[in-house]
Amino acid sequence: MARIRVSRVGEQIKKELSLIVQQELKDPRIGFVTITDVEMSGDLSIAKIYISVFGSAEQKQDSLHGLEKAKGFLRSEVGRRVHMRHTPELVFVMDESLEHHAHISKLLNDVKTPEQDA
Repeated sequence: MARIRVSRVGEQIKKELSLIVQQELKDPRIGFVTITDVEMSGDLSIAKIYISVFGSAEQKQDSLHGLEKAKGFLRSEVGRRVHMRHTPELVFVMDESLEHHAHISKLLNDVKTPEQDA
């Protein structure tokens, strides 16, 4: 039963953070950021937030630094919107799975193309 609550809280935090990042953050360093997943610790004290950023490696690092700088604001907004006794600590992690998926798809398409020509 506790895992269900952890999952629900993670999804609610993901939803609220997505709205906050899209609508309320004014930092120009933060580009096209998508929150792909939120993993909560068992005691709900830490939220590991996986983000994906559209752009170059430099833009990804700038967006990550911008989010790190806005961590206090984001945490206070999450605490205000998601009613919990203790607001979890936010840890941002770059999610490379989308780029990996695109790379694998490209490789598969490259392998598939010579067979079609024959």
